[in-house]
Amino acid sequence: MNQGHNTQNPGSGEILPNAAPVVVQPATGLSRWRNWLGLERNIVVMLVAILILGMGEELWMRFVPKYLELLGASAWSIAVYGTLKDLLDAIYQYPGGWLADRLGRRAALVLFTVLAIVGYVLYLLSPHWEWILIGTFFVMAWSSLTLPAIFAIIGDNLPQTHRAIGFGVQSILKRVPIVVAPLIGGWFIASLGLSAGMRLGLGITIVLALVAIIIVWRYYMEKAPSARDTARFGDVWRSLDAHLKRLLVADCLARWAEGIPKVFIVLYVINVLRADAFQFGWLISVQMLAATLIYIPIAKLSDRMSRKPFVLMTFAFFALFPLALVSAANFFWLVLAFVMAGLREIGEPVRKALIVDLAKETARGRAIGVYYLIRGLVVFPASLIGGWLWTINNQWPFYIAFMVGVAGFLAYAVWGPSERLPSPSQDSLQGGER
Repeated sequence: MNQGHNTQNPGSGEILPNAAPVVVQPATGLSRWRNWLGLERNIVVMLVAILILGMGEELWMRFVPKYLELLGASAWSIAVYGTLKDLLDAIYQYPGGWLADRLGRRAALVLFTVLAIVGYVLYLLSPHWEWILIGTFFVMAWSSLTLPAIFAIIGDNLPQTHRAIGFGVQSILKRVPIVVAPLIGGWFIASLGLSAGMRLGLGITIVLALVAIIIVWRYYMEKAPSARDTARFGDVWRSLDAHLKRLLVADCLARWAEGIPKVFIVLYVINVLRADAFQFGWLISVQMLAATLIYIPIAKLSDRMSRKPFVLMTFAFFALFPLALVSAANFFWLVLAFVMAGLREIGEPVRKALIVDLAKETARGRAIGVYYLIRGLVVFPASLIGGWLWTINNQWPFYIAFMVGVAGFLAYAVWGPSERLPSPSQDSLQGGER
C-alpha cells in the first residue's frame, strides 16, 4: 500500500503531497573499498585484461633471450632483439594513442590484442631465431600500442585525486603475473626443456588472449567521446607542460640505465652466476613482490605529499640495481639485488599520474603517446650499446648502467619540479565523468 508523505518545497514553503522521500543508502564496506581503490567498471575490465594477458606473456617473455640463443642467435643478434623491442616500444606509442582516440578505447584494446596473437603464433612456430624478430613486431602490440589507451582509460574514468591510486592498482595487477608466471614458466622449461617449455607457454598465452578479447568486448562500456581534437604531433608536443619535459629528460637517463643491461640479465644470472631457470624465475618473482608491496601505500602518500621524493627514490634504485647485481657474491646478495630492482617502482604511480594530469583531455591518448614515443626513441639504442659492452666484458654493461642511472638521479634532483596534487575538496569524486 502506497503511503503518502508531505514534503516542503524549498524556497517556496509549499507543501507537496505524496512526494517520495529521499533515502541515502550508506556505502557498504565493499563499496567504500571500490571507491578508495578507484575500481570503476571500465577500470575493472581493463585490469582483468591486463591480468589475463600478463599471466600468458610472463610464462615465457623473460626467457626469450635464452630461447634465441638456443635457436642459434649470437650475442649481437640478442642485442638486436632487445633494441628492436625498445624501438617498437617507442614508435608504437603515438599510433597507439591516435587509435585509442580515434577508434575508442574498447575497439583499440581488441585490435591490439588480435595483433599480439599473430605474434604469439609466429613465436610458437619459429624454426629459426629470425622468426622471433618478425613476431616481435606483433607481440609488442599488447605492451606498447595499448599503453596510451590504458593511461587514457584511467584518465577518463578517475578524477585527479584518485589517479595515483588507480595507477597503483594497475601496477599491482600488472605485476602479479610477473610474480607467479615466471615460476610456472621456469618449471615448464626445467621439466620439458627450453623449446617445449616455451611452446607450451605460448599456446597457453594464445588461449588467454582470446578470453581477454571476449571480456573487453562484452563488458567495457565506451564513454561518449569528447569533442575531437585535431592537434598534430608537433602541436601536442608544444602543448606539453614544461615540468613534464624536465621529467622526460631524467626519465630517459633512468631508462638508459635499465636498457643497457636488460636483455643480458638472464644470461648473466644463468651463464655467469650459474643459477638455473627456476631460480631465475624465482628471482623475478621476488622483484615483483617487492614492487607490489609498495604500490598502494606509496600511491596514497603521493596524493598528500610532494611528488619529488618518490620519483627521486625511483631513479636512485634504477642506478643501484645494476651495481648490486654485478657485485653479488652469492645467492643471498643476488636476492637483495632483485629486491632493489623491485623498488625501482616506488615512484611509478606518481609519474604516470602526473603525465595523465598534464595531458589535454581531448588529446589524452596522443599526448601520452608523444611522451613515450620520445622516451622510447631516445632509449632504444641502449641494448645495442649493452651488446657491444657485453662482447668486451660481461660486467661492463652493469657498471656503465650504474653511472648513467646516477646522472638521471642528479638531473631530477636538480631540475625536477616538486608539485602537490589538489586536495580532494578541489577535485570531485565525479571528476571522471566530465
